[in-house]
Amino acid sequence: MGVLSVVTFLPALGALLILVLVPRRHEAALRWGGLAASLATFVVSLPLWLRFDAGEADMQFEETLAWMPGLGAGYHVGIDGISVLLVLLTTFLMPIALASAWHAIEDRTKEFVIAMLLLETGMIGVFVALDLFLFFVFWEAMLIPMYFVIGVWGGANRVYAAVKFVLYTMVGSALMLVAILALYYQHGAATGVYTFDLPTLTRYVLAPGLGQTLMFLAFGLAFAIKVPLFPFHTWLPDAHVEAPTAGSIVLAGVLLKAGGYGFLRFGLPLFPLGVQAWLPVLIVLSVIAILYGAIVSAVQKDLKKLVAYSSVAHMGFVTLGIFVLNLQGGVGAVLQMLNHGFVTGALFLFVGIQYEKTHRRMIADLGGLANMWPLFTAFFGVFVLASLGLPGLNGFVGEFLVLLGTFAFSGAPPLGVLFWGPLAAIGVILAAVYLLWMFQRVMYGPVREAYRALPDLSRLEVACAVPLLLLTVILGVFPQPFIAYIEPSLDRVIHLATDPSFVVVAFK
Repeated sequence: MGVLSVVTFLPALGALLILVLVPRRHEAALRWGGLAASLATFVVSLPLWLRFDAGEADMQFEETLAWMPGLGAGYHVGIDGISVLLVLLTTFLMPIALASAWHAIEDRTKEFVIAMLLLETGMIGVFVALDLFLFFVFWEAMLIPMYFVIGVWGGANRVYAAVKFVLYTMVGSALMLVAILALYYQHGAATGVYTFDLPTLTRYVLAPGLGQTLMFLAFGLAFAIKVPLFPFHTWLPDAHVEAPTAGSIVLAGVLLKAGGYGFLRFGLPLFPLGVQAWLPVLIVLSVIAILYGAIVSAVQKDLKKLVAYSSVAHMGFVTLGIFVLNLQGGVGAVLQMLNHGFVTGALFLFVGIQYEKTHRRMIADLGGLANMWPLFTAFFGVFVLASLGLPGLNGFVGEFLVLLGTFAFSGAPPLGVLFWGPLAAIGVILAAVYLLWMFQRVMYGPVREAYRALPDLSRLEVACAVPLLLLTVILGVFPQPFIAYIEPSLDRVIHLATDPSFVVVAFK
C-alpha cells in the first residue's frame, strides 16, 4: 500500500479502532483517539509535500489496483500540483476542527469523532481519485458523515439544515452519475474500451454537439452546488449556522473546495467544448456570487451567517478564476481555495469560541469584547484583515491573481472583458466594508456587564489558532513555493480545455 492510500484510509482505520476498542463512557480517550488519528494522518501526509516534484505536471504517487475489471472500474489514485495542496489542507484542518470540539461536543462524543474521521477519508478520497466510479463513491461518502454532523450536533434547526444540505447535494450527484454512465458507454461504443479511468477518458473528447453541452451541465451542476455558486447557494447559510463549530470549519475549509476542484479535474479536461458553450453563464454567475455574497453579508444580523455568506463571495472568485481559462486566473483560483480554507475556517473557529463564552451570535447583542479579550481581538483581527484581502496576508494573493486573469481574459462574454474585472473588484471593496463594520460592532464600544468576567483565549484555543495564523502570514508573504506547485498542473488543465491539439480522437 502506497503513501497515498495510507493517507486516505488512516482516518477510517482510526474510526474503526475507536468504534471497536473505546467504550462510549471514556470521553477523554475518545477525544484523544480522534485527535491522534487526525494528527497521524497529517504527519503521514507531509511526505506528499516533501517528495513532490514541483516541476512535474503529471500525476505523482499513483497507485493502481484492479477493483472491478469486468466493469472497467479500478482503484486508481494519484495527485498533481493542484490536489496535493488540497489533500494537505484537509489533513491540516481536521485536527484543528476536532480540537475545537473538545469542550463544545458533550453528547454522543464517540459517534461525533467517528463521523469526523470518516468524513476526512471521504474528502481526501475525492481529491486523489482518478477513476470516475471511485470518485463518485468518495463524493457520496462525504455526504453521509456531514449530514450527521449537522443533523445530530447542530443547532435548533439542525434537521432542516441537514435535510436541505442532503437534498441539494443529492440532486447534483444524481445528474453527475447519469453523465458518468453516458460518458462510459459512449467512450466504450466508440473505442471498444469501457472504462471509468480518468486519464484514459481525457485522451478523447466528445464531438461537438448536445452531448458535450449536456454532460458538462450535469457535472457542472453537481460542482456548482458544492461550491456553492449562485443561485445554488441557499443550502450553505443554513448548514453553517446550524452546524457545530467543528462542522463549519470543515464545511468551509474543505467541502466547498470539492466543487472548485471538480471543475478543474473533471469539467475542463473532459468537456472543453461544453465549457466554452456555458462560459458566458459561468462568468456572469461568478461575478453575481461575488457581489451578491458581499451585499447580503453586509446586512446580516447573525455573526455566523455573515461569515457564511462571505464564503459565497469568496468562492465566486474561485469559479471566476477557473473560467477565465488562463494561467493567472487558474493559479489564483487554487490559491483562493487554500486561502479561503485557512481564513474562513479560522473565522468560524473564532465565531464558535465567542459563542461558547457569550452564548450570543447576534451582532447587536455583542460589543466591547476587545476590552476584555486582547488575545482574541488580535487573532480575530488578523483573520478579518486576511479575509478582506489586505496585502501581506494570504487573502490578497489569490484575489489579485484572479483579477489579473479576469482583465486578461480574451473570450469575454457580452459587454466585454473590461466590464467583469471592475465588477469583481467592487466585491473586494464591499468585503472591506462589511468585515470591518462587523469587527467594529463586535469588538469595540461599551463593555456589557454580562461579559466582564468572561476569560480570554485558553491554551487549547491558542493552539488551534496559531497554525492557522502562521499559514495566513506565510501564504501572504511567500506564495511562490505554493504557486510553483500549482502552475505546471494548472497549465496542463488549461491546455486540455482550450487547445484542440491535445485531443487525439473525437467520438460521438
